[in-house]
Amino acid sequence: MDFTFTEEQTLIRDSIAKWGAGRYDFEKRRALARAEGFNPGYWKELAELGLFAAALPEAYGGLGGGPVDVLVIMEELGKVLALDPFIPCVVLAGGLIARLGTEAQKEAHLTAIAAGERIFAFAQAEPKSRFSLTHVATTARADGSGFVLDGHKAVVIGAPFADHLVLTARTGGGMTEAGGISAFIVKKDAPGITTRDFPTIDGLRASEITFENVKIGADALLGPVGGAHSAVEAVVDHGIAALAAEAIGIMGAMNAITHEYARTRKQFGQTLASFQVLQHRLVDMFMAHEQSVSMAYMAAMRMAEDAPVARARAASATKVQIGQAGRFIGQAAIQIHGGIGMTEEYRIGHYFKRLTMIDTQFGNVDWHLRRFSALGSQGSVRDAA
Repeated sequence: MDFTFTEEQTLIRDSIAKWGAGRYDFEKRRALARAEGFNPGYWKELAELGLFAAALPEAYGGLGGGPVDVLVIMEELGKVLALDPFIPCVVLAGGLIARLGTEAQKEAHLTAIAAGERIFAFAQAEPKSRFSLTHVATTARADGSGFVLDGHKAVVIGAPFADHLVLTARTGGGMTEAGGISAFIVKKDAPGITTRDFPTIDGLRASEITFENVKIGADALLGPVGGAHSAVEAVVDHGIAALAAEAIGIMGAMNAITHEYARTRKQFGQTLASFQVLQHRLVDMFMAHEQSVSMAYMAAMRMAEDAPVARARAASATKVQIGQAGRFIGQAAIQIHGGIGMTEEYRIGHYFKRLTMIDTQFGNVDWHLRRFSALGSQGSVRDAA
């Protein structure tokens, strides 16, 4: 199978690498993570590079790319631990708007996302949902021609910098049923919305968001009333594939840093890399990364095919591999670095923190093992949810 990237994808990769080297060297990244956590100038520059447009439809200011383009972008952003909310805005919110939006909604929002003029956050998780996409307690009750939102969304990544939210709310059905889940576009400053912003352990920012009697018009609804679940599940699988791409960028960077450290650090008069047991460990780290790369590439291809069950199985299998490999590589890198690996002043620990967060986003290893098994035995995405 040919895994060669196109000329355009190679140009994007090279552009991001050059951009990231100037914007996200370790000290600059650490300072930004400890301060506001987001640089609007960086966001504008990424838009000018065409990153947001790459994965969006041409009809709405995009370049008509797909999951493989997202893989190229996220792997490079992972290498430099970029803090920009690309996945929440472009992959998740943009993906849901592309799937469910009317022509007017796509024209208004996707063109603004592609140009970097509008930042979305994806508000789906809730305090008791525990990775489940069907556990939606936030409600949207009909009110004339519009709706009234009430509820609570948790750990909404990128929300402190967003001006719009794409959220799920229940318009019917039981609290854990797939039917009755609707999606909406809401301005974050709408009356009745309150947010509590906080930093996550990996330097990103997230929000707890409360909706209390928030009135929205009929034009806020994305897709049919009560029929958003399948589209939400699809974009979350795409988000998992994007996270996997980011993770392989991080793992590759950690391996390179650790190999260089072992090659130059001396112990008992010899470099660490001269000890056979550490040579074996470095090889194991290399193999774990290579296996993860293969799974990430496979996931991107399955996302492009968009066959629901194959897509879901690929997402879960990849999430398991990324979670297990990320933990192994992170722990091994910290161990080889010794005491310095545990300090805030050294970069290897920051990479490991991001891998740890990726492991928990959209389901951890145990959750996706159960999902993969259920998909294999039941053959339906909805049955496995």
